[in-house]
Amino acid sequence: MSEVNVLTVTFEKNAQAHEAITKLNELDSQDQIKLRAAAVVTRDPSGRVQIQDKVGGPEYVGTATGGMLGLLIGIIGGPLGMLLGGATGVLIGGAFDLEEEEGEGSVLGEISTRVRPGSEVLMAELEEQSPEVVDDAMKRLSGNVLRRSRGSVEGEMAYAQAVHREIRSSARHKLHEERKKTDEQQVKEKMAELKAKFAHNGSHGNTDQGSESTAPATSQQDHAGVGAAA
Repeated sequence: MSEVNVLTVTFEKNAQAHEAITKLNELDSQDQIKLRAAAVVTRDPSGRVQIQDKVGGPEYVGTATGGMLGLLIGIIGGPLGMLLGGATGVLIGGAFDLEEEEGEGSVLGEISTRVRPGSEVLMAELEEQSPEVVDDAMKRLSGNVLRRSRGSVEGEMAYAQAVHREIRSSARHKLHEERKKTDEQQVKEKMAELKAKFAHNGSHGNTDQGSESTAPATSQQDHAGVGAAA
C-alpha cells in the first residue's frame, strides 16, 4: 500500500538538487513512485523562500490554487516560517523544540530549518510503496532525506496557521490599546497645556486691570492739589 509523504532533501552541492528533481521525474515515469509535485527552493538573506525549479501542475505547487506543497513553501517562506526556525531557530511560544530528537519536535520546524540561505533544497510530495527507492536515488546524489507523512504536515500547517492568526490578533489588540493610551496621554498633555496658557493669560489680565484702577486715583489727587494751590 502506498503512502503520501512530504520529502525535504538537502545536498552537498546546489547542482545536485536539480539533478534530484530530474531523477524523481524519471522514477515517476517508471511507475516506481507517483510524483505529485516537487520544487527546488532556497532561502534569500531576508529569510524568504524562493522557488528555483519545479515540476507538477498548479493544483499541487501553486499557492493560489491551494496546492499543498505550494502552501507549505508559502508558510516556511513567510513570517511564520521564520518564527518556526527557518532563519533564526526561534519557535512560536516555545511550543516546539528543535533540540528534541528528530520526529518528536515540530514537523514544520524540521522542514523550515533545512531550507537555509544559500543552499538549494528539494521538496516533494509523492506517493511511494517503500522509502528505499527514493532514498537510494537521493543517496547517490549525496542527498539527506527528511520524510514526513502528508497527514502530519497538513495537521501542523493547520495548527501553525491558527497560532499565527491568534498572534496577529493579539498583536493588533495590543497595538490598539497602546495607541489608545498614547492618544489619551496626548489629550491630557494638550489639556494641561491649554489650562496653563489660560492661567498665564488670566494673570496678565488681572495685573493690567490693577494698573488702570490706580491711574484715575492719581489723576484726582493731582487735580485736588491744583485746586488747593489756587
